[in-house]
Amino acid sequence: MGALPKRRTTKAKRDRRRIHDKAKFGAIILCSHCRRPQLSHRVCPHCGYYAGREVIAPKVKRAAE
Repeated sequence: MGALPKRRTTKAKRDRRRIHDKAKFGAIILCSHCRRPQLSHRVCPHCGYYAGREVIAPKVKRAAE
């Protein structure tokens, strides 16, 4: 039988050990076409451009009628 811990690990010690496991935010860059902030390596949701060319048609917001 393997070794067993003599004492229970406290919540504080456990949480200090896990501090590096949290999720990190993706890199925020400015769109080269419309200069708005966006996540890197993704199509701009505002203008639809990626790598200097239009990939998707941008969503057009209609005025409230």
